[in-house]
Amino acid sequence: MRTGIIVILAGTLLGVLYVTWHLWRITPGGWVAKLMVAVLFLLWMAAAFASMLLRDKASIPTITALYELGHPWMIAFLYLLIIFIVADIGVIVRLIPKEWLIGNAVSMASILGVVAVVLTAGGIHYRHKYREELTIRTEKPLDRSLTIVFASDLHIGYSNRKAELGRWIDLINAEKPDLVLFGGDIIDIQLRPLVEGNFADEFHRLTAPAFTVLGNHEYIGGEADAEDFLKDAGIGLLRDSLVNLNGITVIGRDDRSNPGRKPLSELADSLSCFTILLDHQPYNLEEAQAAGIDFQFSGHTHRGQVWPLSWLTDRMFEKSWGYHRRGDTQYYVSSGLGIWGPKIRIGTRSEYLVLRVSN
Repeated sequence: MRTGIIVILAGTLLGVLYVTWHLWRITPGGWVAKLMVAVLFLLWMAAAFASMLLRDKASIPTITALYELGHPWMIAFLYLLIIFIVADIGVIVRLIPKEWLIGNAVSMASILGVVAVVLTAGGIHYRHKYREELTIRTEKPLDRSLTIVFASDLHIGYSNRKAELGRWIDLINAEKPDLVLFGGDIIDIQLRPLVEGNFADEFHRLTAPAFTVLGNHEYIGGEADAEDFLKDAGIGLLRDSLVNLNGITVIGRDDRSNPGRKPLSELADSLSCFTILLDHQPYNLEEAQAAGIDFQFSGHTHRGQVWPLSWLTDRMFEKSWGYHRRGDTQYYVSSGLGIWGPKIRIGTRSEYLVLRVSN
């Protein structure tokens, strides 16, 4: 784990140096102009890291401002890195003149303009929440037809604040659900902004019973504190446990961050009614099929949040986003209602699922 973190940090540092060097080269004028551009880029980066390093020390308004200012840097850095790598390859194979990358105002304006447009479009796209609807007919007995709203990866806190959460609660209530199920990562690492901002009040506006499982971010921030918040919010927490409602059974697996979580085969033993599984991380989908689960809902992947990271998640998971089926077991892996870090979506979407279950 520690080795992986060191490798990521070292790679990021090399990437930052590479992009900064290219910004220095492409900036027209003397060293003063070049230094100014390089320093602004590094200060933007510093705001992103300061928002994370000062979470326990600075005021909430200060951290929120640093989040808003600094986190888009991550996406800008990613796309600048890709652009400059592609440009360097173009120079090597002689498709791009080397002069385009040295002191060239047109090239600089074009590259920065493209990145700015992409970030702006991604921010606008993130604001739109997609409504996905799925209907399942079952031969297993139900008390009545049910409407269930699923949402995962809210990541509420410094980025997705109370007013935004209120907008999401309104979307959920508008479906007139019989049940609301969250797929983990409700909390974005730290509980402090949720407690001081009284975020729990918004969850009390839900018009249907709500249950959730823990995600890896609840474990990062401390599962005991997460349990206290969820209790205050009136959300039932399923940790390797189940609940029976309206003729269906909902099983909630503890997150795989807990190496001692119970096997699914043990949790699903001797079930005869329609069964829904909540499991935050969509690994080992064959387990749900083997256990006879009717429907599994997961999140966690965000589908990478931005392209081309979506290519990575598509290869990491059997299904990194969307509807899936294995035998009689149906699945939905959500790309998340909220987002981690910068509030930008490129090539992915923020969504919630409305499931209709009937005979």
